[in-house]
Amino acid sequence: MIEFPLITPARSGRLEGKPKEKHRGTAVPGGDRTSGLQERGWNVDRCVVLVDAGYLLGAAASLLAGEPARSRITVDHATLIQGLRERAEAETAQPLLRIYWFDGAPDRVPQPEHRRLRVMPRVTVRLGALTRSDGRWAQKGVDAAMHAELTELARNRACSDIVLVTGDGDLLPGLMSAKEHGVAVHLWALQAADGDYNQSEDLVAEADERRVLDRTWITRAVRTKELSGACAPPPVPRPEIAAILSAPLPETAAAAAVSGNGTVVERPPQRNGSGPPAGPADGDPRSRPDPAAAAEPAGGKGVPTPKDLAGLGPGRGSGSPPPAQHPVPSATLRWSSDKGWVERGSGPGGGEPSETAALPTLAQLTSAEQRWADREEDITTVGGDPFEVGQVFARRWTERLSDTGHLQLISTEYPRIPHRIDGELLRYAARFGLLAHKDDQIDEHDRYAIRAGFWRELDSHTAAEHSPAGD
Repeated sequence: MIEFPLITPARSGRLEGKPKEKHRGTAVPGGDRTSGLQERGWNVDRCVVLVDAGYLLGAAASLLAGEPARSRITVDHATLIQGLRERAEAETAQPLLRIYWFDGAPDRVPQPEHRRLRVMPRVTVRLGALTRSDGRWAQKGVDAAMHAELTELARNRACSDIVLVTGDGDLLPGLMSAKEHGVAVHLWALQAADGDYNQSEDLVAEADERRVLDRTWITRAVRTKELSGACAPPPVPRPEIAAILSAPLPETAAAAAVSGNGTVVERPPQRNGSGPPAGPADGDPRSRPDPAAAAEPAGGKGVPTPKDLAGLGPGRGSGSPPPAQHPVPSATLRWSSDKGWVERGSGPGGGEPSETAALPTLAQLTSAEQRWADREEDITTVGGDPFEVGQVFARRWTERLSDTGHLQLISTEYPRIPHRIDGELLRYAARFGLLAHKDDQIDEHDRYAIRAGFWRELDSHTAAEHSPAGD
C-alpha cells in the first residue's frame, strides 16, 4: 500500500504537507496579523502624531486672543513639538516614530515657520494650498493629505497608535479605515474658547481615545502677540529720512488738496513744520484753481522718492530747505515683471552715483564653495524672519568684501540701498517666502524689516571697524 503524508490546512488557507514550514500568506480575517509581522522582525509598537496646524493654531488663537487669526499669536515651535512628543509617548505608552505637520501656504511655498519645522528631528511637513474665497483664507488639500497619510500608515502597519490633532469631520472615513486595520486612534482637541466642542461630533464618537489639551498646556509654547510690537527694534531714524516719515501718503495729500467740488481746500501744516506756500489773496484772480495744478499736492510732490532722498545728502534734515526741484515725469518705470529691475543711469540725472552703482553684488563676491555653504545654512539654520534674513545677507556681503572702502561708501547712502544690491537682497528673501504675499503684492512690512536688518548688520560692522583696539 502507498501512504501519502497528511494534508492539513494552514493559517493562510493553503493546503500544506509540511506543517512546520513558515508561510508567507496574510492572516485570515480575525487572525493576529500583528504577531505575523513581529515574527518577521518588524516592530510596530510605536506611535505617530498627525497635526492639523490650521486647527491647532487657530483654536489656540481663539482661546488666547479671542479670534482665530494666527497673526495674533507667536509660537515657539521647538517647545510645541517637544510637548506633543512627550504627551503622545505618555498617552500611548509607545515610542514616537514621527510627527506629521499639515499646513497651508500660498502656492505651497514653505513659510519661515515651515522651514524651522522641517529641519527638526522626527518632524515631516506636508503643505497644501492656501486660497482666498469670499474674502476669507482657506486651506485646500490639507484634509486630503491627512486622510491619505492616515490610511497608508494603518494599511502598512507602520505603527500601533495614531494621534490625530484635528477637528475636521472629513477625516472620519480615514479614521474608520485605520481602526479596521487594528490601529488605535487617539483624538486630541484643544480647549475651546466657548467651552463647547470645536471638533466634529462624529469624529469624537468614532475615536478610541480622546484627550483635551488645556490652556495651561498650550501656553507653554503659544503666546498672544502685542499689536503694537514690531518684528524687530528698528534703528533710530537719521535726519535724512525724516521727510519720508513725516510726509503724508499720496492719496491723503491728493484728497486734501482738492475737494469733491473741484475747489482747493486749505491744507494744515505738516508734522515736519512745512506748510503750503503763501498764496495771493482771496479776491485776487490768480487765486482761482488751475485744473492742471489742482491734481498735484501743494509744494510739488507729496512723498519724497529715493531719488529726492539721495539728493539730500548727509546732514540735511527735514528742517533744511529742500533742494531745487527738477521737472520729472509723473510716473517712472522702476520694475517690470518681464524685465525685472530697470537699469537706471548713474550720476545726478540717474539718481545714483557711479561709485555706488559699481559696488559688487553678493553673487560676484561668492565662490562655488561658499554658495554651497550658504545654501546649507539657509536650509538648516536661517529661520526666515525678515529682520534675520536682512542681517544674514549683509553679514555675508560685508565679510566677503576685499575693499573696506566699499563698506564706508554704502554707509553714506543710508537709508537707500543701491538698487542692484537691493534687488539681490529681495530675491534672496523670496527664497523664504517673504515676498509671496497672500494678496500677490509685496508685503511692505516685510520689505522694511528686511532692509532694517541689512542696515543694522552693516552698522555693527562699521562700529567694529571704528572701535579702539582695546575695546
